[in-house]
Amino acid sequence: MHPNPIYRRADTARNLTFARNRGFGMLCLNAEAGPLLSHVPFVLAEDGASVELHLVRSNPILRLLTTPQPAVIAVQGPDSYISPDWYGVEDQVPTWNYVAVHLRGTLQQRPAEELRGMLDRLSAQFEDRLLPKVPWVTDKMTPDVLDKMMRMIVPCRMQVAQTDGTWKLSQNKDDAVRLSAADGVEQTGLGYALAELASLMRDPG
Repeated sequence: MHPNPIYRRADTARNLTFARNRGFGMLCLNAEAGPLLSHVPFVLAEDGASVELHLVRSNPILRLLTTPQPAVIAVQGPDSYISPDWYGVEDQVPTWNYVAVHLRGTLQQRPAEELRGMLDRLSAQFEDRLLPKVPWVTDKMTPDVLDKMMRMIVPCRMQVAQTDGTWKLSQNKDDAVRLSAADGVEQTGLGYALAELASLMRDPG
């Protein structure tokens, strides 16, 4: 997380809403040989207290989960390189604007009996956003095929103890300068979800 408090004014509710809507992040744990990372879709509980996810059975993270382990899920949002030329004022330097939320807590493996419910909640979370398409559900699968697929993955849950967010949107600049940079991002930016980032820069909240 960026240390400048001007970028960390979003409250817990805003950070959780962002993470929940994104629903995808980088799971990070410490291992003896170094950090282990896995990119995972997830379901964040309405109260923000827990995260449901699953890992493929061969994932080395599972070898650590004989006991609950400290973990972080880093959720990244829109980002872009910011050219100094976009500010329209002298003596500026390049930077990178972005939104990111970290969910910290304790990760544990869950019983296999919980997997089907987790998968149904996960798919429903994203299928609902595709309406009016008829949602895909696990009941559409042949039972034997579904059972085989489910044996390849393991359910996990992280109890969330801390939520931190960085919303680095040029809030350290005057309004006119920040808005000028937002135009540059939207027109020629280099990054991810540029229109969304430009919109946030225009109204950092």
